[in-house]
Formats: sequence, structure tokens, C-alpha cells
Amino acid sequence: MENPEVAVSSCSPHDDENLCSYKRHSSVSQEGLLEDQLRRKLKFFFMNPCEKFWARGRKPWKLGIQLLKIVMVTVQLVVFGLSNQMVVAFKEENTVAFKHLFLKGYMDRMDDTYAVYTQTDVYDQIFFAINQYLQLPNISVGNHAYEKRGAEETPLAVCQQFYKRGIICPGNDTFDIDPEIVTDCLYIEPTTSLDNTTMGKHNLNFTLDFPRLVAVQLTFNLKAINLQTVRHHELPDCYDFTLRIVFDNKAHSGRIKISLDNDIAIRECKDWHVSGSIQKNTHYMMIFDAFVIVTCLASLILCTRSVIKGIWLQREFVSFFLYYYKKEVSFSDQMEFVNGWYILIIVSDVLTIVGSTLKMEIQAKSLTSYDVCSILLGISTMLVWLGVIRYLGFFQKYNVRISWDLHIVASHPNTASSITQCNEVLLLCCYDLPGLLFLWMDCTGTVPREVPHSEHGF
Repeated sequence: MENPEVAVSSCSPHDDENLCSYKRHSSVSQEGLLEDQLRRKLKFFFMNPCEKFWARGRKPWKLGIQLLKIVMVTVQLVVFGLSNQMVVAFKEENTVAFKHLFLKGYMDRMDDTYAVYTQTDVYDQIFFAINQYLQLPNISVGNHAYEKRGAEETPLAVCQQFYKRGIICPGNDTFDIDPEIVTDCLYIEPTTSLDNTTMGKHNLNFTLDFPRLVAVQLTFNLKAINLQTVRHHELPDCYDFTLRIVFDNKAHSGRIKISLDNDIAIRECKDWHVSGSIQKNTHYMMIFDAFVIVTCLASLILCTRSVIKGIWLQREFVSFFLYYYKKEVSFSDQMEFVNGWYILIIVSDVLTIVGSTLKMEIQAKSLTSYDVCSILLGISTMLVWLGVIRYLGFFQKYNVRISWDLHIVASHPNTASSITQCNEVLLLCCYDLPGLLFLWMDCTGTVPREVPHSEHGF
């Protein structure tokens, strides 16, 4: 019996692992075997899920998880959106209510034109807001209350800003001014007794020097609880309102503009108790969010594994070409092994996991980051739906149709109207979802291969 041919290794410490492997198997017969194995690996790697199933019977688990994710993250976003809608509505309605409470004669949609023109009107507006603040528990129809720091309630601050020195004589065309701004504040406690009288200049030492006056600002803090969420089986949040009423006289034009700004902070309530089944419903939603996280973790692991396998195959392919053909593979060809769709899904999975965790903390009233959670869940849902296009492209007719639909979206007459384009893409994804279901059935063998694919996947 002849002795088999022995390959002599000529590896150096600087050689790549795959390149060293080829040097150890440098016989002619083994070269053909390695080339055939690599060809089979490449062919299988670039197959779509359906072809992989029919070749080796490997079920498209990533496709199934993406189908499940589409349903789950969409439901999750809709539910959270409805909850967040109540938060936004509560903020806006409170701001409108405060404008009607503290701005004398205010009417809706007059923010840009709301101003005063006489000194008497300025004083009337200031003392009106002060009196409304002091009488708030008796006049407000909402559950508003003064902010407390310890056992004391925070006061209302009336601050006026004026030039340090100013002698202005328009009739003589002369002036002497020091532009340094000086601030003088007066604090009024909510417990101030009114004795059924209104606060005014006669009982409050407050005078304005209009020639030097730059601005007057009333600042105070209020608190409220959003009880409307109870009807939707959610625990209420506690709100802190920091209100600023600004009388802007920077222009010194004879018109002092008045505006009310409302900075809102949402906090978890310190002590609460709700009778009924609210806590049970909250637990159900948290279980659903936990299932979303588990599903996204499975998708993240599968897609990360596929990306790593692609990088390994890329290195093997580059080493094979470098050793046997003395050629270097171009960067564009190497990037063919990096599946951008998997990276897109990985990013969406990470965003969904973080957003779902924040959502669970919000439902448990440990956090109140509604805006951050909305952004994370919104972007992740958009990326999940965009990932659907990859799987729909596995049908030849779907591939042509998607290219045509996306061309229509891209050539929309109003290219600046991003909202219209986003709506059309969303409709495209929803319209093609039945075809995605058909693709799963076709890959798993539920539908015979002889059945021709219609344009809509049925």
C-alpha cells in the first residue's frame, strides 16, 4: 500500500489562522476538496431562508421571530401611545387652564396678541395673577395644590428686572443709562390672609419704574395628579408645574407682551392606593413587555450569530483566494458577507429591549421618562417594519413589486413631505404583510412548492 502524501506546514507566526490551515493542506487532491467545501459553504450562506429549508430542512427561525416581533412591538407601541396620549393631553389642558386662571381676559388662540398698553393694565394683570394664586384652592376646578417643601408651601415670586440707572428724555433727545440689569424680587406666601379683600398696591409695597423696566416675572409652583388614567386601568402620575408669567418690556415700544410658560415634570407618587383590578392589569402588561424582551433577545442572539458566521466565512474566503490565487478580495466583495439587514434587526432589538425595560419601569411608577421611551419604541417599531422588506424580497414577483412601490414613494411630487412618504411606506408594509405570512408557510412546507405565488402572496 502506498503511503499517503504528507503535507509539510510552512506557517509563520504572522499568518492568518485560515491561511495557515490551507498551507497545511496544500496537496492537489486536498486543494480541490477544500475548494469544493468552500463553494458549498458560500452557496449555502447566500441562500435565502426558503432555499436553506429545502436544501437541508433548516426551519427559518429568524423569519418566524420577525413575524412575531412585528405583531408584538406594534401592539406594544399602540398601547403605550394611547397611554402617552393621556399624558400629553393632561399637560396641554393644564397649560390652557392656567392661562385662563392667571391671565386676565385671556381667550384661546390669542398668545401672540396678548399684551397690555397702560400702566394701570400692567398692575391689574400682576395683582390679578397674585390674587388668583392665593385663591386657587377655592376657584380651580382641577386637583391643583401648592408645592410643599417640608411643612411649608413654596411662595410666589414677583421679580422685576430693570436697568441699574436710566434717565431717558425723548423730548430732548437725551438719555443716560447703565445697561446692567438689576433684579428685585418680592415673595408672597400662599398662607397670606386676604380677609375677603383683594391684594393691591395699597397693601403690597410694589412699584414699577417703567422707564427703566425690562421685564416682570411671576414664578410659582403647583402640583396635580392625573386621575384620568385610572379609568384606563393604569396607575396615576404626579405632576409638578413650574409656571412663569412674563411681562416683556425689552422693546420699550409701549406694548408689553404677556406670556405664560409651563415647565412640567412627571414624578412617581409617594404614597398611593387604588382599589380594584388596576394592579392586576398592570402586571399583565408587564408580563407582555417581558415576553417582548425575551423575543427580542432571541432575535438578537440569532442575528448576531449570523453576522459572526458571515465574518468567519469572509476571512476564510479571503485567505483561500490569497493563498491559491494570489489575489486580494476587494473591500466591496468582502462587505457582501456582512448582512446589513441583520445589523438593522440587531439595532431594532436593542432599542426595543431598552424601550420595553423603560416601559416596565414607567408602569411600575419607578420612572417617568415618557418621551425617551416613546422615541425608543417608535424607532424600533419603524426598523422592525423596514426589516420586513428583506423577507418580502425573496419572492421574485414581490421583489419587482416592492422596487416599483418604493420608486413611486421616492418620486412623490412633494419630496419634502416626509410625512406623506412615511405613510406610504407604512401602507406598503401593511399591504405586504399577508405575503410575508405566505412566505413563512412556503418555507416551512405548509404550502406545496407547485402552488404558484400570486402577486399578493395568496
